[in-house]
Amino acid sequence: MEDTMRVAVINAYGGPEVVEIVQVPKPRVGANDVLIRTSATTVNSGDWRIRSLTVPEGFGFLMRLMFGLRRPKALVLGTEVAGVVEDVGKNVTGFKVGDEVVAMPGMDMGAHAEYCVMKKDGRIIPKPQNLSMEQAAAMCFGGTTALSFIRTKGKVHSGEKVLVVGASGTVGLAAVQIAKYHGAEVVGVCSAKNADLVMSVGADRVIDYNEEDPFVENSFDMIVDTVGSSEYARRVAALKKNGRLLLIVGTIPEGLKAVWTSMTTDKSVIGGVADERVEDLLMLKELIESGKFKPVVDRAFPFDEIVKAHALVDSGHKRGSSVVTFV
Repeated sequence: MEDTMRVAVINAYGGPEVVEIVQVPKPRVGANDVLIRTSATTVNSGDWRIRSLTVPEGFGFLMRLMFGLRRPKALVLGTEVAGVVEDVGKNVTGFKVGDEVVAMPGMDMGAHAEYCVMKKDGRIIPKPQNLSMEQAAAMCFGGTTALSFIRTKGKVHSGEKVLVVGASGTVGLAAVQIAKYHGAEVVGVCSAKNADLVMSVGADRVIDYNEEDPFVENSFDMIVDTVGSSEYARRVAALKKNGRLLLIVGTIPEGLKAVWTSMTTDKSVIGGVADERVEDLLMLKELIESGKFKPVVDRAFPFDEIVKAHALVDSGHKRGSSVVTFV
């Protein structure tokens, strides 16, 4: 086997142009490790925020503390991967060489590489049989975020009316499907050109934000905000009694307001980070194989063109996932 591999690194904060492909040593496999040869990965909004430092108010300095005050140091982004098991450690029994798998490094990152190492008991599962590698690479980030917020944090119930803001993005499309699976009436907010896509994954109705105000008072049991661009008070006012506003994207000042709102009103505002659990990956696999969830791929780029995949995310007009493939 080759001793080196190609990875996409960033050594500066900025636009897509800061992404550079370099050669680095291939990872070694420990006793409890699974080495995956990457077939496909994605560039998502998390990668964009880290690379560009385009983060909600109050998080800029925290991001620099995590990834580098002045600049990141050869940081390899990428939170999800689909591929084939290349090698396993001596203690690994659940996977074997040649298995097709999906894995989620998550905030550990490192998926923008020809090879990725996961622990045998980590966030790695068999690839859903009815997905291509490109589709499988796109199932984790949006799907686990939607499950974490809508099911676990928000505790959606059948018959509730749910508004998904930013319904045509990776997380938004996943949120529509997860809410619909749990029996909710789902209203998606997006531009008119993306309405058919959002309806195709299960939305009962779509609101074009250019033509209609989605935040009508006392309208929704749950609002799932994947964008964070609307006034806080308007979103809270649109909730019914006992309604929940899920801030998938939220600022630190909004987080402080959320505590007060939840303490002093009959409404709840819930933020934080999404859980990253293998149990959620397994549930997504089950939903996918039963036809109840489908990852959406906007475009796929060869790894040599990963800068273009970043640029698609930066454009703000991505429909579903921006996928990167290895050949």
